[in-house]
Amino acid sequence: MKKQPLTIGRLAKAAGVNIETIRYYQRLDLVHEPQKPAGGFRHYPVSVIDRVRFIKRAQQIGFSLKEIKQLLSLGSKQCTDVRVLAEEKREHIQSQIKGLLTIQSVLDELIDCCRSESSTDDCAFIDALSQKGFLED
Repeated sequence: MKKQPLTIGRLAKAAGVNIETIRYYQRLDLVHEPQKPAGGFRHYPVSVIDRVRFIKRAQQIGFSLKEIKQLLSLGSKQCTDVRVLAEEKREHIQSQIKGLLTIQSVLDELIDCCRSESSTDDCAFIDALSQKGFLED
């Protein structure tokens, strides 16, 4: 039985994305667009499935498409450089987590104000955010 050529539709299905995602990646130069034969369909190598899966998984763990392009340009032979980029991404994410925990703490305080001052005519949450100096360094 002859194996079906990997067209953009089959590629998208095999990689778990839609066709427009493949086209977008092509425009960004993340995925090579094969030549289109006269009157036919472009045929992709099977290796592109893994490339698209890599891109989607890298996005899921926080890498931007620009960063992913940089990772792909380094390739699997540049493990040290890839590790450095991954460490930088981890530090950035740790900083974001710290910021989010600070926001969570402030929200907890404001919610507690609302609970303790629920009998007043004004909303303690809105009043606190309206006060000069709130959250300013």
